[in-house]
Amino acid sequence: MEKKSPEEPLEIKVAKYRELTKKALEKAGLNSAKGTKENMMGKMLLQMAQNYFSDAQYFEQEEKPLTALAAYSYAHAWLDAGVRLGLLDGKGDGKLFILP
Repeated sequence: MEKKSPEEPLEIKVAKYRELTKKALEKAGLNSAKGTKENMMGKMLLQMAQNYFSDAQYFEQEEKPLTALAAYSYAHAWLDAGVRLGLLDGKGDGKLFILP
């Protein structure tokens, strides 16, 4: 029987997801011309990602690491969805985003 490796401690996971999502937020950009419906939808996706990222930071400060991890994951999911749908530009980074 193969021995499973131990799971990373929660605090390590939170730190990894924080940094991964921070990089993704810094890299992601709008993919449509200003004033278009697609541009507006991209802005909403970016705003949702930023809101969840801010929430995650708050939960970290409140020493709620599991909730923080969930919020970082949601933030990144909003960005992934936007890139996958073509509403956000992931700059071709297949390590940070699920590319179309």
